[in-house]
Amino acid sequence: MKVIDAHIHPDLYSTDERKLVLAQLGSEVEAVIAVSLHEESCRTNLELARQFPGKYYSAFGYHPEQAIPDKDTLAHLFSWINEHRSEAIAIGEVGLPYYNRTDAESRGEQFDLKPYIDLLEQFVRLAKQLDKPIILHAVYEDADIVCDLLEQYGVVAAHFHWFKGSELTVERMAQNGYYISITPDVLYEEEIRQLVRQYPLNQLMVETDGPWPFEGPFEGRVTLPNMVREVVAEIALLKGLDLSEASELLYENTRRFYQIY
Repeated sequence: MKVIDAHIHPDLYSTDERKLVLAQLGSEVEAVIAVSLHEESCRTNLELARQFPGKYYSAFGYHPEQAIPDKDTLAHLFSWINEHRSEAIAIGEVGLPYYNRTDAESRGEQFDLKPYIDLLEQFVRLAKQLDKPIILHAVYEDADIVCDLLEQYGVVAAHFHWFKGSELTVERMAQNGYYISITPDVLYEEEIRQLVRQYPLNQLMVETDGPWPFEGPFEGRVTLPNMVREVVAEIALLKGLDLSEASELLYENTRRFYQIY
């Protein structure tokens, strides 16, 4: 079974656990798409991509579930990404801070979303300018804001990772040709299982979002790229497909989306 982990954070693993991740490249999984949190993360991912060519692909961006950096830091990050654009598989992980925002609001605190929308708009423009796919952290109502920006700038190569949202938003995303990736919680979360049933198979990929830990059959296990093999098997069951057929389709979806040839 050929598989690609379409979304993982190798730089967030401990030194010993990262070795386990890297040991699976080219064996348990053919490759990983490594997303970045900030410039330091981008630099780490670039270094690892150079060490594992054809097996480790880096995306450069700024994760939204953190404070907005100052103007100089942002300017330096965008300059760095432009400088290394030829080695970027995509722009990401970028998006909107749904979890930080809703946590703040649940405490009765004000949360200004506009600076995050403005920053995301810069990354959408950058993806368009560089002709790169964009990897998005955008769930529930935030996804509609993101769809608005993607449509405004004519960006079609959009990958929503670990997505959750309304049926109308799902339909909009599917019609626009956006891709989503499915995590190991598809084995035990009905919300994710229903999403798989609804979304077009030719726009699905698989991911771990490691080192994020999972429950159910994965309880207590280090999240490693080869977990996507179990995700593929579950998608095959939910779609009523033979395992070999489903794995080939999901693998080719990822190669096509990220232009891995």
